[in-house]
Amino acid sequence: MNDTELLADRFQEQRGQLKAVAYRMLGSLAEAEDAVQEAWLRLGRTDPDEIRNLGGWLTTVVGRVCLDMLRSRTARREEPIDEAFVPDPVIRPLSAVDPEQEVLQADSVGLALVVVLQTLEPAERLAFVLHDMFAVPFDDIAPVVERTPASTRQLASRARRRVQGATPSSDPDLATQRQVVDAFLAASRGGDFEALVALLHPDVVLRADAGALVRGAGASKVVHGARVVAEQAFLFRQFAAFARPVLVNGSLGLVTAPEGRAVSVTALTVADGRITGMYILADPERLARLDLPVLTE
Repeated sequence: MNDTELLADRFQEQRGQLKAVAYRMLGSLAEAEDAVQEAWLRLGRTDPDEIRNLGGWLTTVVGRVCLDMLRSRTARREEPIDEAFVPDPVIRPLSAVDPEQEVLQADSVGLALVVVLQTLEPAERLAFVLHDMFAVPFDDIAPVVERTPASTRQLASRARRRVQGATPSSDPDLATQRQVVDAFLAASRGGDFEALVALLHPDVVLRADAGALVRGAGASKVVHGARVVAEQAFLFRQFAAFARPVLVNGSLGLVTAPEGRAVSVTALTVADGRITGMYILADPERLARLDLPVLTE
């Protein structure tokens, strides 16, 4: 094995973590892949002998690439993130649960947290993701955000407060989540409105991202409160028969696919036996790009 092949193998060992960093930063699986590929290209232009810690070097490089991508969005004067925006979900069949590997997967971070991360300023997001999620020292992050280590620490602290205040709690037990999700589907399929309300937390939030082209009842929206969210679920109850449970970012979620064609992916947060958050991606263009599992249930 020559030096290039050895370096490629070492890079592949880091790919999972690098994609996880980029996904948290960008909220897009396709852009995360682009960022990881750019890190590989930059590695090819660097003398490996000058890199003392390849994993740390690659992690900060991916962070820098993501920061550049976020700044490029701003430079193009794109619209700020829409309130109804739902990041790309990472979907796996329930049979794919592997607790020993879960921590290494990009989807081990809940979609609700990815939503909150997208609302942070780019430098705040980078400081928080690299330090709090991947234990990168502030001394290494500071040059990337062009600040002092102390200022970088403040960025992460500010981001941490926002994340803690905005991220809903969720029961980590999949069996408990499954009971609540199954009950919600049964109520939807049976047209039992009061049962739907009872399964929703009084302060539940529904965020539905249908893209820019969908209008009418299925348009993008954010709604709050158990009865209002139940009304939305009741309105689309005819699709409940086609909903199947999957893992969405490591938690119970749903793929709804009439005749095998996905029309929505839903991530759910469950706490104390009730649903506290629903995150629905129903944008046809983005759904078409997702790697959806074969549904067997």
